[in-house]
Formats: sequence, structure tokens, C-alpha cells
Amino acid sequence: MPTDAEQACFEAGIKFGSLYHQFAGTPVSTASARSLERAMEEAIENQPHCASVSVDILDDRVDAAIDHENGYTELTGSLMEVEMRIEYRERVVRTRMEMDEGYPLMKLVAVE
Repeated sequence: MPTDAEQACFEAGIKFGSLYHQFAGTPVSTASARSLERAMEEAIENQPHCASVSVDILDDRVDAAIDHENGYTELTGSLMEVEMRIEYRERVVRTRMEMDEGYPLMKLVAVE
């Protein structure tokens, strides 16, 4: 049987996988970034054991990624910062997404 800490880490992985793969590729512009952030946060917070999610889509990176006249780009990990707090029984897991050599990696920050 997994420990509570292991289960909390598993839950964090599920939430990150869901967030990233559900929203990667979504059209985004600086005009739509705030509403997309809220939609992502609310969607993931619906899942069990998710205490909080913070999504920050970085306007400067979005603007730099727009390379055509339509005024939007596709959401990728390099355009956002994400943090989550997962609570499973008495355990709290804190995570965040970071870029590592151009690839978005989900990092375990703390297990309390």
C-alpha cells in the first residue's frame, strides 16, 4: 500500500498531467490570458484532493510567441507558470512547473 505522502504525490502528478494535456495547444493572446488562467485553475480545482492551483500566463512571452496576423499563439509550458497544493489526508504536497532546457517539467517542491 502506498503511504499518504506517496498518494499525495501521485495525486499531484494526475492534476499536472490533466492541466497540461488538456490545455496545451489552446489559442491564447494577452486579451484572453486572464480568463484562460481562471478556467484552468477552476477545472483542476474540481479534482479530488486539490486545495489550490495558481496559473500565471506570462503576457510578455505570449506576445513574443505571436508570429502571425491572427493575434494569438498556442499555449505551451514556456508561456506559463503553475503551482499546485494537494492535500491528501494529513499530507500536503506543493508542486510547480518549471522549464528545464526548453521542456516543461513538473517539480515536487515540498511534502509536508
